[in-house]
Amino acid sequence: MKTTVRFIESLLSLYIAIALIISVSGCARSEPNQFPDSENVYHVYPGESIQSALNAAAKNNSANRVLVHAGIYQPAEPSQALIFFNSAHDGITLEAVGKVILTAANPTLADRSEASYPAVVNHVVYFGDGISRKTIFRGFDITGANNFVTRSDKPVCIEQLPSDSPLKKRIFFYSDGGAIKIFGRSYPTIEGTEIYNNYASPCAGGVSVENQGFNQQAPLLKNCIFRNNRSQVTGSAVDVLPGGNAVIENCLFVNNIANTGEDYIGQRSGNEYNKKHGSGALTVFRRSKATIIRCTFTGNWNGVDDKGTANIYQDCIFWQNISSGGISEGNRYEIDIVDGTGVNGCWIEGKIMDLRNTINPETNVLHAPNPRFDQNYAPLAEEYSDVGYRPTRDAP
Repeated sequence: MKTTVRFIESLLSLYIAIALIISVSGCARSEPNQFPDSENVYHVYPGESIQSALNAAAKNNSANRVLVHAGIYQPAEPSQALIFFNSAHDGITLEAVGKVILTAANPTLADRSEASYPAVVNHVVYFGDGISRKTIFRGFDITGANNFVTRSDKPVCIEQLPSDSPLKKRIFFYSDGGAIKIFGRSYPTIEGTEIYNNYASPCAGGVSVENQGFNQQAPLLKNCIFRNNRSQVTGSAVDVLPGGNAVIENCLFVNNIANTGEDYIGQRSGNEYNKKHGSGALTVFRRSKATIIRCTFTGNWNGVDDKGTANIYQDCIFWQNISSGGISEGNRYEIDIVDGTGVNGCWIEGKIMDLRNTINPETNVLHAPNPRFDQNYAPLAEEYSDVGYRPTRDAP
């Protein structure tokens, strides 16, 4: 009898030990290695948490680089963002190794009856208050946003504002920027990233910049591709809200569609935004700054609409932004800009080249010849040797 009891006790102890091991190892599998390698670099592999690696790097004064290895990374639960950066993460470099897809979608978690299915996060990536250009985000694919919106700070609060903060979380904090949301005093460097097949309402299926007046500095978007993004109202690829700022260099905008539905924000005040002709792949609101260098806009619903002052568009290509898909009744345009003094060295051709007749035809080429894009949207025509986007990644 004693032998039997001892055997049962031993079996029970073994079961508990195994359960503990499974429990601990299970937790370990859900988290990345919390220790950097010999070169002080954190690594994340499919099935592990990018956010946990970012948080570990934020606490480590000597290791500020996180490498994410090839695979698809999706949300583990519904929340406001798949990945978030705030002031604690400033100075970290997050970089893809191989093809890394960050998606807002998780079909097993999402409610099939919702229009936002299969998305389960508001933003795939969030850059919050207190981020400088030293924070580098490089080499990712971002996709899957579909106007999922939650205001809940659970399971995690991505932006904890003090009670006396000048910043306010309003509707656009939650709704805009399906792929990337940039909020407050936030000026990250985003490089070599492809943003595609994202939708948001009202604005910015791709990137939403909401500096709320703190626009003495600017986020940098460089060597990026924006394709097949949609918005119900403005800025299908990039939307710079009032008081914002953005620098965009060597980026491609192709087949991005704004105005897919009614402007329910403007309807509340009786002043729908750009009602007749609609908005562009890039929208820049009043009191906002923008510097756009050597970018190409082609095949979008519209090119650019800009109500800022003396914003810069240098050596860009605007070619046949005449795609369908929106509801605005007027014709498509290449550029709709209130102050065109900063538009120089641009080559422009489309149904309406200069909607407001504010662009100097002597410092730009209107009725530009066919750039003869290759499969990567690099122009083959010799006249375009010094203008427009040049690929740093292979075309999809």
